[in-house]
Amino acid sequence: MTKPFEEWDRPRQAWMLSGDCRGVRQRTLLLEMTTRALFPTVLVFSVYLLLVGHYGPGGGFAAGLVAGLAFVLRYIAGGSDVAVRVRPPVLIGLGLTVALLTALAPTLVGAPVLATTKLALDLPLVGHVETQTSVFLDVGVYLLIVGVVLDLLRSLGAGIERDMRDAGEPR
Repeated sequence: MTKPFEEWDRPRQAWMLSGDCRGVRQRTLLLEMTTRALFPTVLVFSVYLLLVGHYGPGGGFAAGLVAGLAFVLRYIAGGSDVAVRVRPPVLIGLGLTVALLTALAPTLVGAPVLATTKLALDLPLVGHVETQTSVFLDVGVYLLIVGVVLDLLRSLGAGIERDMRDAGEPR
């Protein structure tokens, strides 16, 4: 039988849930609400940094670090089950592959490694879009950095969660 005041603040909708909390008594409602609002916002900002990095401050490394900070915030609010649903080695390998292929692709046309060129496309609904081919290198670096941050969270968080489990604290 549930008590009427135990369930009053439990999230009822799946919209922007930060995940399960470690324990009802250890909930930090302010942190969970802040995480729900900030997590998608920070991820969108990281994509913005990724896309404008060639023309201004940003790029794949800075954008990956910003996205990694969003995952750190989500880990603090909800634990490793929430923050690390993607396998970090897969992201690291995918990022390295994209960066390597982007670096070597110019050699197919006789250009030096890491050469860049302007890319112009006419996309439906968006219109004419111009960018540099180096944005693909930035995407590879972005995936690599996000994967490294998630792997660090998984590695460091496993020790913390093991210590909590050994001390008998609830998850």
